[in-house]
Amino acid sequence: MSGPDAVSFLHGVLTNDVVSLAPGQWCYAAYLTPQGRMISDMRVLRRADHVALETEPQVIDALAARFDASIFTEQIRIVPGWHGTPSPDPSDSSSRPGAQSLVICGPTGREALASVLGHDAAVRRIGAHEFLELEHKSRQLVLVGHDDLDVPAVDVVGSTVLCDTLMDELRDAGVTTLGPMAIEALRIEAGTPRFGTDMTADTIPLEAGIEGRAISMTKGCYVGQEVIIRILHRGHGRVARRLVRLTVDSAVVPPMGSSLAVDGREVGVITSAAYSPRLDRAVALAYIHRDFAETGSTVAVMPAGARAAVTRC
Repeated sequence: MSGPDAVSFLHGVLTNDVVSLAPGQWCYAAYLTPQGRMISDMRVLRRADHVALETEPQVIDALAARFDASIFTEQIRIVPGWHGTPSPDPSDSSSRPGAQSLVICGPTGREALASVLGHDAAVRRIGAHEFLELEHKSRQLVLVGHDDLDVPAVDVVGSTVLCDTLMDELRDAGVTTLGPMAIEALRIEAGTPRFGTDMTADTIPLEAGIEGRAISMTKGCYVGQEVIIRILHRGHGRVARRLVRLTVDSAVVPPMGSSLAVDGREVGVITSAAYSPRLDRAVALAYIHRDFAETGSTVAVMPAGARAAVTRC
């Protein structure tokens, strides 16, 4: 999103403080309906001449259309898709929507990445809410620091061709490749919800527990603010259900959508689950009725009845 009004427009419609971002910084935010339900979550990256929004692929077109419909006199240009440095190589996919993303995580992840990319000092000091843009093999990469996995991590975003090459270089440097389910286990253990899986168009941010990361309590108005403020101030933040992390007393991963019960009463549903090699058992994220969502509460995963404990809420 570019144009002289891009930052102020986003600041006015998103839940977080976009105006205070300096180039090279990002924040996590949500875009809500007037009823306070989620349209999408996103990372908002403040670049020198425009703002980049990173979100789930399936909502990009609808999100762009909704933003476009909200623009009246503002001078803003919205372009969906990945837009890296143009390359004359026709095999490069940097102009295609849906850039590839690599997750480099672990206490020595930044060092390994720096050894392959160069730019040692800059890569090593990327903070949890900072990003860095650089060229590798004459193509653009965006490195986004974060703590979504409860370990130091950097997301590397770039064209498919470049990310494939970088993956090979990292393997040659001794970096261990993790499968998608290992990353999923880390995400679930960290209690980080994903839009389209743990959050949908029916979700209020307070139910998903993302208000501390996604909502500024000091900025001005945003779409859906009235509902959020009413719940926080008049309802003391109480919502009917809450997203919690479960540790299952079994290594068998329960299917998404499995119901949760207490004394035969259905009290919740699992939204995502994975096997945790660290814990040697299954972990899950689930929405549970607020009366059973406190840390230490136990529920039964139906239909098998495996015991699961609320370990993070």
